[in-house]
Amino acid sequence: MGEHLQHAATKDSGWLRRSSNLSLEEVNGSVKIPEHAGFWRKFFAFAGPGSLVAVGYVDPGNWATSIAGGSRFGYTLLSIILIANLMAMLLQSLASKLGIVTGRDLAQATRDATGKKTAFVLWILTELAIIATDLAEVIGSAIALNLLFGIPMLAGILITTVDVFLLLLLQKKGFRIIESIVIVLMVTIFGVFAFEVIASKPEVSELLKGYIPSKEIVVNPEMLFISLGILGATVMPHNLYLHSSIVQSRQYKRTAAGKKEAIKFSAMDSTLSLSIAFLINSAILILGASAFHGIGVQVSEIEEAYRLLSPTVGVGIASTLFAVALLASGQNSTITGTLSGQIVMEGFIHMRISPWLRRIITRLLAVIPAFFVTWLAGSRGTADLLLWSQVVLSLQLPFAVVPLVTFTSSKKKMGAFANGPLVKTLAWICTGVIIVLNVFLVFYILVTGHDLA
Repeated sequence: MGEHLQHAATKDSGWLRRSSNLSLEEVNGSVKIPEHAGFWRKFFAFAGPGSLVAVGYVDPGNWATSIAGGSRFGYTLLSIILIANLMAMLLQSLASKLGIVTGRDLAQATRDATGKKTAFVLWILTELAIIATDLAEVIGSAIALNLLFGIPMLAGILITTVDVFLLLLLQKKGFRIIESIVIVLMVTIFGVFAFEVIASKPEVSELLKGYIPSKEIVVNPEMLFISLGILGATVMPHNLYLHSSIVQSRQYKRTAAGKKEAIKFSAMDSTLSLSIAFLINSAILILGASAFHGIGVQVSEIEEAYRLLSPTVGVGIASTLFAVALLASGQNSTITGTLSGQIVMEGFIHMRISPWLRRIITRLLAVIPAFFVTWLAGSRGTADLLLWSQVVLSLQLPFAVVPLVTFTSSKKKMGAFANGPLVKTLAWICTGVIIVLNVFLVFYILVTGHDLA
């Protein structure tokens, strides 16, 4: 790209070494930013990465946990969605700031600050999180194909491997094309759930109360387990790596003023996109609560929600639209999963392989367990696998969040852009909450041996 895109390390920068490659080199600095343009024109030039990040917050894994939470506990867990989304907004803004200021994505920064051995271990953990994410996409897409076209689940799981070629085609068209398609699919999902929620006629007063945290969430282990699943499905570790990289696709000036402007517009972009993701996630849980909880039906499987939705809501097309949105969600998430896999592989272990090979490997690692679980345990097995994939994501979160908060709070690494006292405090509170909840999860499952899925 030009030498101005490569950052030279300074002696007192706080980094042990400097990654030699640009993050996502093929698209780094590829989107032009008009210099002498008005506010909105500049905003639209910077906008896009936020939508790719927001996709991860409405993937099929969210559907399983949110529907289960709504049908079992009504609107109570809306407060968890709100808290998780506020945490996501803060952490994603830190991820984008890290990428803009340092010229490193989170994987590169971790490698540069630690060393090969630590980076390798973190790479393995992150790959497991990406496989868990891809697992949710595989199962979600297969379920949607089954509901819409009657394609058997096993065949649907194998068909999802075609996503490899879809993504490769999109990558050749340019990064802005990918962003545009993602935005269209996001709008489709939003429109479907706006219609579904209106049709389900929720109790508005009870709905609003749901956004106020309840102590029952903490004292009820089953409710806390589902809450942790929602947290894992909302604040996703691979999104932090993704965001810190794709913000560098913009050709902003690598000066203090240029970085400041890029941080401002990037924060606006991600906040807007994550607000839409918040509305979608809320709508999924509200739908589960208003359609099923009120009549005493507990739904933990997406297929069951599909079968019951139209007769319960009283709108014939409700179930079909639900499946269409599910398919859009699965296809959307495929794009970001591939990019994240490329980022962490190149950033942590400096390994570059062809995008098509990278995608096939990632997809096969998700397809194989999904195929055998479906074969042996049927739809109930895939429902459990979908929920547990979100718990795996939640368990991996601290390994991404702690380095992110540490790096962005360091004046040696970030200079004048280091987190201020308020942001630093809020970021460490978020980190503490994530770690405490994960300790509880491990204790409850391993010590008591209970399976709440």
